Amino acid sequence: MSHPDPESRPGGASSRERVLGRIRRALADVPRDELPGSVPLDRDYLRVHGTRTPEQTADLLAVHLADYRALVHRCPAGGLPALIATLLAERGARSAVVPDGLPDGWLSAVTGVELVADTLALTARELDGVDSVVTGCAVAVAETGTIVLDGSAGQGRRRVTLVPDHHICVVLAPGQIVDSIPEAMERLDPARPLTWISGPSATSDIELDRVEGVHGPRTLEVILVDEPAR
Repeated sequence: MSHPDPESRPGGASSRERVLGRIRRALADVPRDELPGSVPLDRDYLRVHGTRTPEQTADLLAVHLADYRALVHRCPAGGLPALIATLLAERGARSAVVPDGLPDGWLSAVTGVELVADTLALTARELDGVDSVVTGCAVAVAETGTIVLDGSAGQGRRRVTLVPDHHICVVLAPGQIVDSIPEAMERLDPARPLTWISGPSATSDIELDRVEGVHGPRTLEVILVDEPAR
C-alpha cells in the first residue's frame, strides 16, 4: 500500500520528501490552470521608511555604507578627478581597470597608474594582477547601504568589480540615490547582470572570524559626488 503523505511512511521520510510534501499540501487548493499572474497581489506595503530630503537620503546612504566598512568620501563634481587620483595614490595602485564608457575626465588627474581597458581579451589571470578598478553605478539604496551595478556604460563586466582587490565606485547624488529597495527595482532591468554590493567582500568561518576579500574586493571606496542643482 502506498502512502500519499511521505511523512506518514514507516521509518519516516527524507528532508527532501518532507519539504515537497509540505509544498503539495500548501498548493492543494490552487486550481491546476492557475498561472502566477492570474491572481492580483496586494502591493500596498510600505515602500519607504520615513520622509527625507535628498540631502538626508545621501547622508543615510553614507552612514549605512560606513556600517558595512566601506570607505565613504564626499566631494563636489569638480573635485572628482583629483579625489580619484588621490585614492589610487594612497592605495599605491600601479594599475587600474577602466570600464568602457567611464565618463571623460574622471581619470584626468591620474598619473603614474597604468589604465587597463576592460575588454574581452582581458583574462581573469591578467585581471588578478590589476590593483584597482574605478566604476560608476546604476543606483544606490540608502536604507540598506547597497550599491547596484548593471554592467552598463562606465560599470564594466561583473568580473572587473570582483577580482581586483580595490574598488572605487562613484555615486552621483542625488540622482543615483533612492531611499528603498522597491524604488531601486523600478530603475533596474531584471534582464541585465545585476551586482548588489553592500560593503567590501566578507565572510566568516565557523568560529565567526571575519575574513575580507574572499569573494570580491577587500577594500570598497565609495565617492558620493554632489551634482549641481538642475
